[in-house]
Amino acid sequence: MRRDVQEGQARCLFHLGRHKEALDIAEKMRNGATNTDHLTTVLNLQFAIYQGLENVEKKITCLQQLICLHPFNPWYWKLLAEAYMSLLQSLSLLVIPETNLKQSEEVNVSDNSFKTSTGREIDLQRHKSDSQKEGLWSSLASETKRENGVICSGSCQAVKEFLCTLEEPERMDEGKCAASESWEQNTSKKVGIKACASFIRARLLLQLTQSQQSSFALENNIKGQKEIDDKVAQLGFDENSLLLVTKVMGQDLIPEKLKEEFQGEVKCIGPSALLSLVTASATEFEIKWFGNVQDDLCHFDRQFC
Repeated sequence: MRRDVQEGQARCLFHLGRHKEALDIAEKMRNGATNTDHLTTVLNLQFAIYQGLENVEKKITCLQQLICLHPFNPWYWKLLAEAYMSLLQSLSLLVIPETNLKQSEEVNVSDNSFKTSTGREIDLQRHKSDSQKEGLWSSLASETKRENGVICSGSCQAVKEFLCTLEEPERMDEGKCAASESWEQNTSKKVGIKACASFIRARLLLQLTQSQQSSFALENNIKGQKEIDDKVAQLGFDENSLLLVTKVMGQDLIPEKLKEEFQGEVKCIGPSALLSLVTASATEFEIKWFGNVQDDLCHFDRQFC
């Protein structure tokens, strides 16, 4: 009952705009968790708060930790894929070519376009999908400035720093990472692969559970698969690449494991052991789940290297 009250307090505080207090309560709940059900509740709470704050980096971290606990939950994988899509959208705004702007033009960012002081607009609607509407558009509208022909913002820089930390250890020098001429292009490919792999993993899980469902559960399942198909199509992978990603992301999908997962077993293993289940870094998570996908795609087609 105490935990239920604390969760309710945190959600109320968040809706009142008292975000730090809400996150403090969530952290106390996390430290006091004694089973996987407790930890799942806290991570869902933190995810909801960060989603409201439009903090895509923290959203990804929460979802990765939820997947560590529930690797066969299709909805967590779908949410993770959508978070990567938001990150990909943010990355596409890190650099606007010099040729698109005149030296004398100042730039303002709106939900759908960059508007210059001369009244000219650069349309961004074509980059925007329904799943990305809650992304970083509002934060991109603040503190925007132009330096040496490049559009920059505080939020874009935060995204760049976050993405740099996901590079392999030998590439962890953020200065070199940010200064590389091909950094944005290479990172876009990697984030796109992660989004695609997460979507496909979610679709595989939904397909495996479809035969066991009926009524609204089956309706949601089919609707989710249709949404995934549309999002994967937007990423532009060819059929052979998609088949390869599907093979890699479905290697561990054994019906017996899925049956155990959806029985909703609660594991009571103590606070310290419980936290160790989700303390893997983002880099470790992505190497585990996406490392083989990246390697196989690179072997199959050099454009993914």
